[in-house]
Amino acid sequence: MSKEARPSWDSPMQFVLACVSYAVGLGNVWRFPYLCQMHGGGGFLIPYLLMLFLEGIPLFCMELAIGQKMRLGSIGAWTAISPYLGGLGIASVVTSMYLCLYYNVINAWSFWYLFHSFQSVLPWAECPVNANRTGYLEECEVASPTQYFFYRETLNISSSIDENGGLHMGQALCLLLAWIIVYLFIVRGVKSTGVVVYFTATFPYVVLFIYLIRGVTLHGAWNGVKYMFTPKLEQLANPQTWINDATQIFFSLGLGFGSLIAFSSYNHHNNDFEKQAVVISLINSGTSVFASVVTFSIYGFKATFNYENCLERMRMLCLNAFDLSEESISAENVTAWISHLNITHPERFAAIASKIEHCSLEAELDTVNYPSLTIQRLQLVLTLILSSDISYSGIFINAPACRILGHNFWSVTLVVLWSLAGLVCLLCLLLGFGFTSRSGSYWFTIFNEYAATLSLLFIVFIEVISVCYIYGLRRFERDIEDMLGHRPNWYWKVMWAVVSPLLLFSLFIFYIINYIQGGTPTYQAWDKDLGRSVVKEYPVYGQVFIALLLLSALSCVPLAALHSVCRRKQRGTPIREHRHA
Repeated sequence: MSKEARPSWDSPMQFVLACVSYAVGLGNVWRFPYLCQMHGGGGFLIPYLLMLFLEGIPLFCMELAIGQKMRLGSIGAWTAISPYLGGLGIASVVTSMYLCLYYNVINAWSFWYLFHSFQSVLPWAECPVNANRTGYLEECEVASPTQYFFYRETLNISSSIDENGGLHMGQALCLLLAWIIVYLFIVRGVKSTGVVVYFTATFPYVVLFIYLIRGVTLHGAWNGVKYMFTPKLEQLANPQTWINDATQIFFSLGLGFGSLIAFSSYNHHNNDFEKQAVVISLINSGTSVFASVVTFSIYGFKATFNYENCLERMRMLCLNAFDLSEESISAENVTAWISHLNITHPERFAAIASKIEHCSLEAELDTVNYPSLTIQRLQLVLTLILSSDISYSGIFINAPACRILGHNFWSVTLVVLWSLAGLVCLLCLLLGFGFTSRSGSYWFTIFNEYAATLSLLFIVFIEVISVCYIYGLRRFERDIEDMLGHRPNWYWKVMWAVVSPLLLFSLFIFYIINYIQGGTPTYQAWDKDLGRSVVKEYPVYGQVFIALLLLSALSCVPLAALHSVCRRKQRGTPIREHRHA
């Protein structure tokens, strides 16, 4: 491929905005708050900040340097470093494809909420009436209007992964719309993408600020914010917390997907990627915390609402069961009254004991319905997911195009490129239809939990080992000096050569150990009778699919290296290290 024919960003600012638009995405507003809630707020934030400086920023800078020096996409850049590393780029492409498949499903959900929001009364604000119009639907009553709309109207979810059912036609059409939009952005190339990112990189912050003002003014919002910044220190001793922090850094910054290498390959030779890496990383992580404050303020409102409703139910239960004045029991003292009545009137209390609920604000914060609350912020979600999905899609669309067209990639007609992009998008659309079936949400969960976590740890570990010990750290330093006019300082070299590889290898081993010791993988299945999720084990075919998903990206590296060795033997070429000059 002719590097001279490769287009470039119009300015460094355009490149920074493109990286911000790509990196600031679903990982910030969806995955980061979810993991923060899972690991007890501050118990997740502390390791996250450590991971940011120990692996996030150094590896982000390394990928930008590789792309800018090689002026090639992910597969081409790693092949240039060594012919045996082409599988590293392929693994990135495979991982990007997996991410695109289920990221665009969230786009479809967002469109679904958007199209249902043009009503005076939002459909997720209250329960629908039953067929006899004598009351509300039972499933909605035992759950909540928000949960009912998400699980029944949006997903039409089955009770287990074994019950497939047909496609949800509304969701299928929304998914079609999402892929059409991605295709239209992709076919315009880097120039139009550069224009788009001026909007996609800045608009989310406007929406976030609006949501922040609205969120912090809600009743109980500060309960959620306090929950977010209060650490559960026992989480620091949990290896899974550190693994999730590391993979969240990859998701958030976009490490290991090949997109950063591709983006920086359009930079001019002397672009100052070092400062850009620090700035973009800090903007990205700051956005994660900012978005989490917005999210947890809404969590706090919802949890406080549920908590106060629980207290009111217990108050009315006690008032109706015992001869007490209405003023005697309040939300503040109802818990004390329940204990008192249990001691003083044990016989009468036994009659209502089965109806007594344990009202806990912290328990409500632990179990807030996460997906539906996030999807309701559809303007923000749509903008962020589309900007990230365009980047991921571009990687696995350009990869086959480069392989097919080779040196003629930049000289072929637009019709050929548009056709190739259309075929890849069509294939992904057809595969994505599986997520719109009744059991599609469970397959979505499999991809969300297993498609990229282990593979990203492996990919980034091989990347840093390849640069420092195959390409050579000193050679890499000279490349950086050639581009920036100075060599990297001790911080970059220590992180690249020692700290990051050891940390990544340790997390990789911990992940495998936890996976083996964890027993049969489980998932959350929706029980319409109980109005909540219950834990079920994946069937055998689900476990086999998880294993294949984990191995599919990992196997690309050794298989591609083996293929390269066989080809060189057939040609009679000595097997030796090849380095990009």
